[in-house]
Amino acid sequence: MKKYSSIVYILSLAFACLISVGCATNQPGAATAPANSGHLLVYRVPNFGTDLFLVVSVDGKDVGSFSEGRNYDGYLPAGQHVITARPDPNRNDARPGRKTLTVQAGQTYSFTAAWSGQNLALVRNR
Repeated sequence: MKKYSSIVYILSLAFACLISVGCATNQPGAATAPANSGHLLVYRVPNFGTDLFLVVSVDGKDVGSFSEGRNYDGYLPAGQHVITARPDPNRNDARPGRKTLTVQAGQTYSFTAAWSGQNLALVRNR
């Protein structure tokens, strides 16, 4: 009985170690930035809407759809890009927020998607 108990203890300890190593390597931001890139962050304003998703696009390609409490965190190659944020579903035909951004390597760009009347705007965070 003691031998069985020791084996279970060792296997449990090994399993716990594997889980903790896996969690530590999968944390957001743990990856290093790609060469010649800038960091882009897009947040949802707190009153964005609980039944709405924030859809973020870069150069016309959707890069994510974010529910309440979620934000975009990614890297863009250096150069000029068009960032677009739109609500989904778009029940009121709100115009999306757009920004043209010239990304420089090593720089961080932070925006908040916020309502401006019935339309969405990308507001630069300072």
